[in-house]
Amino acid sequence: MALFRFPDAGLFFSAVLMGGMVSLAPTGDAAAGSSEELHQLCRRLRNDDTLREYSPALRAGTIAAFKRLAPNAQGVPADDELKTQAIFRCMGGKVLVCFVGANLPCAKMNAARDNPGANRFCRENPNDDDVPAVAAGHDAVYSYRCRNGRAETTGELWKLDERGFAKTLWAEVPER
Repeated sequence: MALFRFPDAGLFFSAVLMGGMVSLAPTGDAAAGSSEELHQLCRRLRNDDTLREYSPALRAGTIAAFKRLAPNAQGVPADDELKTQAIFRCMGGKVLVCFVGANLPCAKMNAARDNPGANRFCRENPNDDDVPAVAAGHDAVYSYRCRNGRAETTGELWKLDERGFAKTLWAEVPER
């Protein structure tokens, strides 16, 4: 188990870099056949929120990005862990990677302040000081508490990039 500190989030997250902890099925095209092909695709598309699967051709750049995201991690993920955890997308003509894990949402985030899951939780727990992520959603940008049966925001868990993804969870995959 690796412990990551994502400074902008202000929280510590433990992430298991093994398959099965969190499921996020990539959609659309799988990763291009080679690292160069995916970099070319992203240069052509500029911005594409399609989540793409890992390809062994991306290993070197993916490991470099992992080290930037988790500089204190002991070791690097094995190929089978990269296959189940590394997710790619295109932004600004660059290839970006995110590593799916416990409480590390690689999907586009829910930036709505009005959160139906938090509202339901607060109707049942009218004065709880913390609405759990299972109720608000792991993709919720805001944290919530309950006051008199209504959810209210208490802070911002994630800063978003211009495409609506958690900025601190994504790193550029360098070209070789």
